[in-house]
Amino acid sequence: MSKFTTDSGIEIQRVYEPKDRPVEEPGQFPFTRGVHAEMYRSKLWTMRQYAGFSTAEESNKRYHYLLSQGVMGLSVAFDLPTQIGYDSDHALAEGEVGKVGVAIDSLEDMQTLFSGIRLEDVSTSMTINATGYILLSLYVALARQQGADLKKLTGTIQNDILKEYAARGTYIYPPKPSMRIITDIFAYCNTDVPKWNTISISGYHIREAGSTAAQELAFTLANGKAYCQAAMSQGLDINKFGQRLSFFFNAHNNFFEEIAKFRAARRMWARITQELGATDARAQMLRFHTQTGGSTLTAQQPLNNVTRVTLQAMAAVLGGTQSLHTNGYDEALSLPTEQAAKLALRTQQIIGYESGAVDSVDPLAGSYFVEQLTDEIEEKAWKYIHHIDGMGGSVSAIEQGYMQEEIARASYDYQRKIESGEKIIVGVNKFTEKEPPLSDLPRIDDSIRKVQSDKLAALRAKRDNTAVKQSLTALRDATVDGSNIMPHVIHAVEQYATLGEVADTLRAIYGEYQG
Repeated sequence: MSKFTTDSGIEIQRVYEPKDRPVEEPGQFPFTRGVHAEMYRSKLWTMRQYAGFSTAEESNKRYHYLLSQGVMGLSVAFDLPTQIGYDSDHALAEGEVGKVGVAIDSLEDMQTLFSGIRLEDVSTSMTINATGYILLSLYVALARQQGADLKKLTGTIQNDILKEYAARGTYIYPPKPSMRIITDIFAYCNTDVPKWNTISISGYHIREAGSTAAQELAFTLANGKAYCQAAMSQGLDINKFGQRLSFFFNAHNNFFEEIAKFRAARRMWARITQELGATDARAQMLRFHTQTGGSTLTAQQPLNNVTRVTLQAMAAVLGGTQSLHTNGYDEALSLPTEQAAKLALRTQQIIGYESGAVDSVDPLAGSYFVEQLTDEIEEKAWKYIHHIDGMGGSVSAIEQGYMQEEIARASYDYQRKIESGEKIIVGVNKFTEKEPPLSDLPRIDDSIRKVQSDKLAALRAKRDNTAVKQSLTALRDATVDGSNIMPHVIHAVEQYATLGEVADTLRAIYGEYQG
């Protein structure tokens, strides 16, 4: 090859020479070298394993297993009906209940999901967006039932609706009312659940949709800027809510580019928040969770994915992640088996306890290559952000289809390179062979929908339906008059209003977004 480039099109030079650079220390602005002075020398990243499937009962068993194996925090996957605000017995839920995550229809399901788990004692991440306000309300309601101190609850809801419009598609309401819901969550948690991360601004799904690393970085930070501006327009203090923002990035295949991306992200966010008026260092810090690249997993020769996941996880660690999920090697074929999930966790533990990668803070600092690559990916990302600013910000850019078109173009180019053989994927377009399929893969059948529907019928028969109706009316009124909806949603789910009933209350006011 006469020319070498990263996946973002940055040309790789044969060698790199030293450059004059300002001396930076870990834990100090602009945090290129890490948000903490000691990083993993004082505490390893949180090892999370994303799990949720079938019923709350089955998912609860997996959570207890993962906790017994050394997982430090739970990460909940929800099924598609839960993500888009339909109860399991809704006609549009048919064929999807429990398939890509756990079905949660009511507080009863949440009680089962966390049975035997004290919410004060775990950090819980919930990958939920359009219905994030409902799932957080269910979590708070359960914590109250357990007698927990809400001020001690720790965890995250993804709650990033802008990337849904740009890359993923599980939205319900139009952008502007969706942003209002998010700022209500910010305000509520700021006073009532102060340790909760109110949003995980997600580049992960932007990358899964086919973006480059530079686009993932740029579009994610542009969305983060939009959330800050929306919150500030409602009178919220960036020095307070900014401390509870977190990010979620993809760890893809290009090892050094991914490390450079993470380092550049911290530096760029520090400058963005500073420009927005943040003066507290904790509000300027970009803290992030990482998941290894789901779209990089291959159904062909699935054991190759063990190596891919290991390299991606190492890039996340060398890039300074605060939390990490490693994918199972079989996830291109099914939900991960228990064996695959355990091996994925052990991968993190081996990196953390055996590799020595954690012994020095930002060990690749000073590498001519990594430092220049950090500069170059930052430069490409700033160009995108300045363009988005010129369009009026992320909401406007999404409404005009700009981000979607850029992602689609990058995805097409990446796939074209694979099909032409320009980009090699081992076991897919080179070094291929016939092999027997993996056996004993889990399958979720449609009987789960009947199980959930029967639960819903029993719940509606025994709850106080007058109290439910009154709580939903109060929610409707708060939505119309501009009051913070969160206390009303929490009250409604405590009366055992279902997820679909709450989501429909706002649907009746806001309508549905037609992307």
